[in-house]
Amino acid sequence: MHEKMNGEKRAITSSIGCLILILVVSGYLPRCVRCQDDPDDPPANNKRPRIAPLFSNFLSQQFNKSIRRYKTSIQRTLHYCTEDVDKDINGAFNFEGKDQFFTNCQVKFKDLAKRLCTAAELRVYFTSFIKEVDDSTKSISQAHFLDPNRNCNLTSWTRGCEAGWASAVNPGQKYEFNETDPRKIPFRTDNSQPCCEGFFCPQGLTCMIPCPLGAYCPVAKLNKKSGICDPYHYQQPAGKPNYTCGAADMWGPVQMGSDMFCAPGHYCPTTIKEIPCPKGRYCRMGSVKSKLCFAGSRCEKETNIPSMKAFGIMLIVLLTAILIIVYNCSDQLMSTRYKKQAKSREAAAKHVRETVQARERWQAAKEMAKSSDLLGLQQQLSKTISRRTSARHDSKPKIPNPFSIGSKKETTKLNEMLESMDDGSSNNNDDSSWFSLEDVTKKKGKTKKDLHTKSKIYKYAYGQIEKEKQMEEMNKNMTFSGLLSMAQRKGDDIRKRPRIEIAFQELTLTLKGKQRYIMRSVSGKIMPGRISAVMGPSGAGKTTFLSALTGKITGCTMSGMILVNGKNESIHSYKKIVGFVPQDDIVHGDLTVEENLRFSARCRLSADLPKHDKVLIIERVIESLGLQGIRNSTVGTVEKRGISGGQKKRVNVGLEMVMEPSLLILDEPTSGLDSSSSSLLLRALRREALEGVNISMVVHQPSYSLYKMFDDLILLAKGGITVYHGPVKKVEEYFAGLGITIPERVNTPDYLIDILEGMIKPNGGVTAQQLPVRWMLHNGYRVPPDMLHLCDQSSSSSPPPSNPEAKTSEIQRDVPTYNFFRTPDLSGRVTPGVLTQYKYYLERVFRQRLREGRVQAADYLILLLAGTCLGTMAKVTDDTFGATGYQYTVIAVSLLCMIGALRTFSLDKLQYKRESSSGMNSLSYFLSKDTMDHINTVMKPLVYLCLFYFFNYPRSSFGSNYIVLVCLVYCVTGIAYTLAISLQFSQAQLWSVLLPVVLTLIANQSKNSAVSVITPFVFPKWALEAFIIANAKEYNGVWLMTRCAALKHYDYDIHNSNKCLCLLIATGLGTRIIAFTCLLTRQR
Repeated sequence: MHEKMNGEKRAITSSIGCLILILVVSGYLPRCVRCQDDPDDPPANNKRPRIAPLFSNFLSQQFNKSIRRYKTSIQRTLHYCTEDVDKDINGAFNFEGKDQFFTNCQVKFKDLAKRLCTAAELRVYFTSFIKEVDDSTKSISQAHFLDPNRNCNLTSWTRGCEAGWASAVNPGQKYEFNETDPRKIPFRTDNSQPCCEGFFCPQGLTCMIPCPLGAYCPVAKLNKKSGICDPYHYQQPAGKPNYTCGAADMWGPVQMGSDMFCAPGHYCPTTIKEIPCPKGRYCRMGSVKSKLCFAGSRCEKETNIPSMKAFGIMLIVLLTAILIIVYNCSDQLMSTRYKKQAKSREAAAKHVRETVQARERWQAAKEMAKSSDLLGLQQQLSKTISRRTSARHDSKPKIPNPFSIGSKKETTKLNEMLESMDDGSSNNNDDSSWFSLEDVTKKKGKTKKDLHTKSKIYKYAYGQIEKEKQMEEMNKNMTFSGLLSMAQRKGDDIRKRPRIEIAFQELTLTLKGKQRYIMRSVSGKIMPGRISAVMGPSGAGKTTFLSALTGKITGCTMSGMILVNGKNESIHSYKKIVGFVPQDDIVHGDLTVEENLRFSARCRLSADLPKHDKVLIIERVIESLGLQGIRNSTVGTVEKRGISGGQKKRVNVGLEMVMEPSLLILDEPTSGLDSSSSSLLLRALRREALEGVNISMVVHQPSYSLYKMFDDLILLAKGGITVYHGPVKKVEEYFAGLGITIPERVNTPDYLIDILEGMIKPNGGVTAQQLPVRWMLHNGYRVPPDMLHLCDQSSSSSPPPSNPEAKTSEIQRDVPTYNFFRTPDLSGRVTPGVLTQYKYYLERVFRQRLREGRVQAADYLILLLAGTCLGTMAKVTDDTFGATGYQYTVIAVSLLCMIGALRTFSLDKLQYKRESSSGMNSLSYFLSKDTMDHINTVMKPLVYLCLFYFFNYPRSSFGSNYIVLVCLVYCVTGIAYTLAISLQFSQAQLWSVLLPVVLTLIANQSKNSAVSVITPFVFPKWALEAFIIANAKEYNGVWLMTRCAALKHYDYDIHNSNKCLCLLIATGLGTRIIAFTCLLTRQR
């Protein structure tokens, strides 16, 4: 306890000393006074001497002169605790209209001017006071004694030296009131009397000092039992039984004594009047006036702090009810919107189906009419109707034909049908029954750009899909040759894509730091418009091979050559038109199937592609992959189940199909799918190949029917060595040449993989180890030196290479490392820019947050609980300005907000990596996440403060506390971004808990601590300083010394409030830049 008291003394010493200058230079006394009797003094029975108001007016003028004269010096000395010198000094010593205590004292003492302290005596008081308080060996009570001076010392101790007493200046002396030299203190031993009310008289001095505003300084009453002058607690001098108590004896910080302060629940308009606080208003300690209670609070008579518990409970109930509604109904908003979209979509599909059925019925009726014996009647009816139609041709508008594709004829549907019956055959194309863009827009005379309503867009999309279905039915043979013949007939309806041909020569991969091959001397070519299947046993490097082709391989040293369209260019230059389907289903689980596909299409398709064409692409993919029934179902996550695994696999493939790639690489797309789903997927990929897409995929144990749907086969042995690379139709022929015959009723790839696994011994005198060498010799490829021993005499008689141009050079060279920032874009596709993608990302994040409503509601409920508990337990005290409660606030808010912000980037790292590698803009992704988190930055401090503030009720305003909390949350959110991106989620959580606690402890360390060097650079220190400064600004008048003492103790500066807020914002902005940099570097 003794150490604590000594620590308090050291904390306030310098602040008290700085106040010397205010009182020394204030010059509130006349400049020069001759201490002798004034013959013009009014008689004693005059109740209101005329000198009192003149003296008070003169005192005020001296204050103003001193402030103007010494303002710069005061600001320099008390800069850390005085924001506005004029305001602070007037708040403490502006007695205009409140000078009744001067009048009362003038009535009591005719020589009042002789009893007021001079500047030299003020200096003695404060310097001695500081010296005693600074002495750690003395208690606070001992510090009340001043050093010996001219009037009060060991040899001279008059009654005026006692606490609460004062003496007049000895007659005949001349002295200067603004003289600061302690050696020139005037002698005061004459007429010692108790100190007047409204003044305080320190022990060890024989003069009086006016009490500051907010103080209550009545004359004390002697407690005869204890010998103490209540309420000031100074004792009766020993051996002086006739001692009379005077007024106050000391003005200092509240922790050294609150005797002088106006009592809680009362207000003191003057220093000699204390009024109980009325009902409906509250009065804090040291108040000059009462304040109206907040609406909803309860304030009885003599209330110190209004009771906000009832209001807080009502607020808790209200906010909790809102959060519960959000918790339970967050999905309803999205569901309602999807129902409306589904109705519009179903109406469009129904319209198209009805039109198709009508077309089919009409075709059937037309065929029957052609084959009937009523041909004459048909012709007569046709001529009659044609004449009537011709007569109305100029007066009646035409009915638009909903069945033509791109036809610009103005004839109506009826005319076309009748004309076709007249001619005996249709003059239009077979596909004239399907919707086209022109037909949909003709109904209202609009252009293509006006096709913006959902109903029209869906009608157009479903019409085109129905047309494509008829085209497929016309050719049941789904081989490449069959589709090619169909494409020749309907070439205008199939949009070709840019061609990407990948050639690879002696592609070799070795692990870094190890001389172990994971792929050796792989050469070949994958062609546009063909589907290549990569097969082989486990450990053959199938996924590694495809990853190397797409530039996604890491941790390996690659040698050889990869040519794109015959040029030595990086595949990353074409990443906007290259699709890669990973083995794992990397899909956003909190989005629906349609939302996942639509977002990928909007961000990755060409920016100038019309909206209806994008919708057509999306609907085509949904139709081809069989996702119609689950389009509005959320994909699901590990914690929350959604669609099935097979459906998720098809969505995973659809994400790449909707961007219309020219090169599509798939890693085991059929794994987990049944034969029906696999066949559906292969048929969808067949259509992609029809448009010139280069498709290559890893397949495990395909069925025979699926195997026959591939165009080329790449068969790899263990170690990543090619066994066969060529057409599927020639596989059996090639291996038959080696003496390996595929048995009947055995799936060809299964049999070959069993041979490579060593489960079946091949016949024909060749071993499984020799098969890669035989393939190299067959094509004329160079055989690695360590594999030459596998060559035998029979291999020398192998046929010459089928493709002499495929021979590679004997020299291998390393493939240059891909540089993300310098790779040119050669794809020829202009995707949406940063702002457009930002809009798409923002919409997606908003949907995700709506579906995370329960998690968000739980975060806010925890904040409500934290605000209630901390506001109830950590009360604001006037001596510390609420430092304890603010420390808890910084820890709680920082910790809870950081943990919540971790989810922003920690939960979708894989999805981001996939999207960024495909060319999506990383800046748009980051800004959209941060923008959506600004809602939490604004709302979380509000939710917490609504409870903490009204339960704690500090003197600072709600707005000032809210601004500090907003800046704090912005700061810690940026730090959480950096942790989430740089670390694993579990590690980031640990750091999010440790950082606020540890840094807050560091922020409260003293200057002598070893960690005090980093204290000015931690964010809790800035937040605490801003909180305490905002609170300290509300302490004026009698609290001036307490404010300076507290700020000096915490080493805070009252001018640093804006600086602290700027540092918090700058830290939040800086950490966001660091987080974005980490986001870019980690994606490589």
